Amino acid sequence: MLQCPNGSICYKVCPGDSIFLIALKFNTSTDEILAANPGIDPGNLYIGQVICLQPNTLDLPPCITQASEDISKAQVDLSNYIRMLWEQHITWTRLTILSMVFGLPDVDLVTNRLLQNPKDFEALLKPLYGEIAASRFEQLFTSHLVIAADLIKAAKAGDSKAAEEAEKKWYTNAEEIASFLASINPYWSQEAWKTMLFDHLAMTKDEAVEMLTGKYEKSITTYDQIETQALEMADMMTDGIVNQFSGNY
Repeated sequence: MLQCPNGSICYKVCPGDSIFLIALKFNTSTDEILAANPGIDPGNLYIGQVICLQPNTLDLPPCITQASEDISKAQVDLSNYIRMLWEQHITWTRLTILSMVFGLPDVDLVTNRLLQNPKDFEALLKPLYGEIAASRFEQLFTSHLVIAADLIKAAKAGDSKAAEEAEKKWYTNAEEIASFLASINPYWSQEAWKTMLFDHLAMTKDEAVEMLTGKYEKSITTYDQIETQALEMADMMTDGIVNQFSGNY
């Protein structure tokens, strides 16, 4: 069993956890967690994994007292499915950017597959939040993708004014998504979602610009960062659902 240094605690990773969310729970930082756990892969935490923490608070979150309990199959399945949806989101986004930037003949097919992603999220949320709420998220998330496409088209055409207008709409849409999610789940923080989505937009824009300017190797590094952060968003989504619907998970 892992032995943590004096003054620290052993924490068992719970469903929906990520390095970012654990840091928020314990009023610490991701850098401090990584320093206390050399060799840990922040993008691939697994449920039940034990890590060392030096919390800056005496108020431990509920999961720490439940660490010895079994994790249900429903929680694992939910976590895996939501992670898959976010992986598909960023993968098909990258493929769509590539097709748009280089004028590939599959651009319409790839774009249509990307636009299936919001509908898949809608199907996930509908049994939990109802048809109206799920449909609203689908509309907001679809707009997120459509605006991104407009931004790439404007950037490729060298239309800086159109690109600037699209980017403003993109961030406004992200704020709307964050506000909406916080309105349907008390365990989803509007500010946390806004921060995560803004980071997602910034990195996705960097990825597109790097492709447009021929910095292909850099775009791969950026994609790796996007993937790690997308999994954090997936885990934050799972964590909120598990807490809100604890009787089902």
